[in-house]
Amino acid sequence: MRVTGTGHAGMFIETGAGSILCDPWVNPAYFGSWFPFPDNEPLDWDRLGKPDYLFVSHLHRDHFDAAFLRDRISKKATVLLPEYPTSQLEDELRELGFTSFLRTVSDEVHELDGGLKIMIQALTSPTDGPIGDSSIWVEYDGVRLLNQNDARPTDLSRFAELGHVHAHLLQFSGAIWYPMVYELPHAAKTAFGKQKRERQFDRTVRYIDDLKASYVFPIAGPPCFLDDKLWQFNDIHGDEGNIFPDQQVFLDHIAGLGYDNGVLLLPGSVSDVSTDDVKTSHPVPDVREFFASKAEYLRDLAERKRPALEAEKATWSHPEIDVLAELKRRIEPIMEESEYIAGGIGGPVRFDLLGTDSEEVVESIVFDFPANEIRIAADEKVRYRFRTERRLIEHLIHIDEGDWVNSLFLSCRFSAARIGQYNEFVYAFFKCLSEERINYAEGWYAEQKPDAEDIDLDGWTVQRRCPHLKADLGRFGKVEDGVLTCQMHGWKWNLGSGKCITSAGHEIRSSKAE
Repeated sequence: MRVTGTGHAGMFIETGAGSILCDPWVNPAYFGSWFPFPDNEPLDWDRLGKPDYLFVSHLHRDHFDAAFLRDRISKKATVLLPEYPTSQLEDELRELGFTSFLRTVSDEVHELDGGLKIMIQALTSPTDGPIGDSSIWVEYDGVRLLNQNDARPTDLSRFAELGHVHAHLLQFSGAIWYPMVYELPHAAKTAFGKQKRERQFDRTVRYIDDLKASYVFPIAGPPCFLDDKLWQFNDIHGDEGNIFPDQQVFLDHIAGLGYDNGVLLLPGSVSDVSTDDVKTSHPVPDVREFFASKAEYLRDLAERKRPALEAEKATWSHPEIDVLAELKRRIEPIMEESEYIAGGIGGPVRFDLLGTDSEEVVESIVFDFPANEIRIAADEKVRYRFRTERRLIEHLIHIDEGDWVNSLFLSCRFSAARIGQYNEFVYAFFKCLSEERINYAEGWYAEQKPDAEDIDLDGWTVQRRCPHLKADLGRFGKVEDGVLTCQMHGWKWNLGSGKCITSAGHEIRSSKAE
């Protein structure tokens, strides 16, 4: 089995029974904030863009590059479609011109022509990607590969039971806006960033230990930030709180833990994987020298990409749009259908809209969830506040964007402040700005029930499943000084009281073990 890196979470898998192109992403994403690192535009896309099969794991725009899929990927490819609760992924791929689909069943092995086997595991909670994320397992001629990308299953047992995996490709770097955009003192932001970075590494190592694959390929990050306003997010400044470490940093980290099976996969790297070996060639003569020169590389790349970035920025402004009126028309009906999520938010959320390239607030709008109303802000205290340029909201309205997480928030082109704990319902709502999504999310939250099984964990008896997203705390739980951390997403609980430290609600059942 041959694996060619195509950048970020992308790869081109070649077997004797056909090829699979996974998650091709080339164009900048999230309001021009994220670019693939290293640059993958010069690859031979005339060849790579003609696969037998196409796998798009989910709709995040660093995995689903609509323009590139439309313009450069052959429509003769059969799409391997995850089993999601909504049809949006298939609908959007059909709009791009794809017509051949294999609708897979989650966790079920499908045998394709020539003995090629695949299995896709779909995750379907409202917080998994944009209503869904997925991993793909591939087997041919005894060689098995798991492309986990940035999916976070509660365990990998379903893949392990199919036989020993030889190549395990998974996320290790950040793909979020926390804590960089929060209005916090520098020292606090650095401390929270350091914790986030450590949790990312711990979670990835836990997955590696679970699967015990022959070789581990860190993928699905980091992006690079080429806009001057976002330049500080690149991990080139010696900031221990940066959540976007690169592939070499992670490989050095696991080598320090005693792992000698890490494999680097750059855009254009080629790995030939067999049952007992892997041989890899790279498009650069010295990979360590490449990463040592990362800052210079990014400066050159920023200059090359600047015209495209400026052209994109020019499309964002739509001053003719009445932002308040359009938000009321489009989103108030969604608020009325979000009884569970709105109750979880429990108060108003304010957006301070700024002038273009300005810190001056030109309009303040409140999403008043208790009243199911969007209105001009009054002189009131709110628990959740965002600040962003008005033109970004104008553009979201102009393109009828139904997922502000997969656009505005991942762009990091905003700042945020809150009083109290993180509240996942705030971001769940802004991910579900369509009738189909909000109804699915409402139903999912309503169906969640307490887990009846308990486990003993470091002197405490706790419920086995994490109250957040049902991770197995027997494997992902860590207790220190009476505080339980679920390493899946970093959520914390005070075991003495059962209260969640990370977010409102989500109490845990816990007691001192007898």
